Amino acid sequence: MTNRGRRAGPVAGDGGALRARSSSTPPSPTPPAREAAIWHDIECGAYSADLPLWEELATERGGPILDLGCGTGRVMLHLARRGHEVWGLDSEPSFVEELSNASVGDARLFKLLGSFRLIVAPMQLVQLFSGPEERLECLRCVASHLGPGGLAAFAIVESMPEPVDSAPPLPDAREVDGWVYSSLPIDSHVDEDRIRVRRLRQTVSPDGDLTEELHEVALCTLDAGTLEEEARSAGLRSVGRQEIPATDAHVGSTVVLLERAA
Repeated sequence: MTNRGRRAGPVAGDGGALRARSSSTPPSPTPPAREAAIWHDIECGAYSADLPLWEELATERGGPILDLGCGTGRVMLHLARRGHEVWGLDSEPSFVEELSNASVGDARLFKLLGSFRLIVAPMQLVQLFSGPEERLECLRCVASHLGPGGLAAFAIVESMPEPVDSAPPLPDAREVDGWVYSSLPIDSHVDEDRIRVRRLRQTVSPDGDLTEELHEVALCTLDAGTLEEEARSAGLRSVGRQEIPATDAHVGSTVVLLERAA
C-alpha cells in the first residue's frame, strides 16, 4: 500500500468501483462470484511478509486458530500446512467455498462454537469497518471467542509513506480459463479520515475483448493507541505490538496484540 514505487495493497475486502469502461462488443461475462475470488487472489494472494509473524504466534499459542477475513485462505492454508488447526471466516461466499474449515460470516457479528487460542485479523481488516462503532462490535466478538491464555492480533497501517519518484510498479496478472486478469496499482492518498487505494483492473476475454474498471478500497485511518483504547472498552487489554516490515512492493504494518482483561 503506497504511492509510487510500492504496490497499493494488499488490503482485505472489496472497495467500490469508481467507473467502468468496456469495449463496444462486451465479452461473455465471467461469473461474478468467481471473478471476485480471482481478483482477491491476484491482488492479495502473493503477499507473504506477514506470514512469519502469524506462524510465530501460532507456534507460541497453539490452536485452534481463527483467521478473520480469511479471503481465499492465504494465511489459514499457510498455517494449516504447518500442522496448526485453523478456521476461517469471511463475508464473501465465493472466497471460502473451496476452504473446508472456513465459513461465511460478518467479522463484526460472528458467533461460533467453542473458543480459540489465537485470533488473527491480517491485512488491515479492522480498517475496512466504517468507524469506531463497528470496530467495537468486532472487538467484542473477538473477546467472547478467546479462550484462556488466548491472543488476538490485528494488523493495521498507521500512516502512508511520502511519495517516491521511481518507475511505476508492474501489474499483478493471471490467466484463468483463457481470461487474462491484470491489476495495476495506480495511487494511494490520505484524506480527512480515509486511506484510499486505487487499482486499474483490466480483463481480456479469450476473444481479445478488453474491459477496464478503476477499483478503490477505502481504509479508516487508525493508529495503534486508538485501537488499544477501543479494545479496553471491549474487555481486552494490550499486551504489546509487533511490526511487519515493508518490502519493495508493500508498506509495513503494525500488529496490535490483545488478550482478555482479567
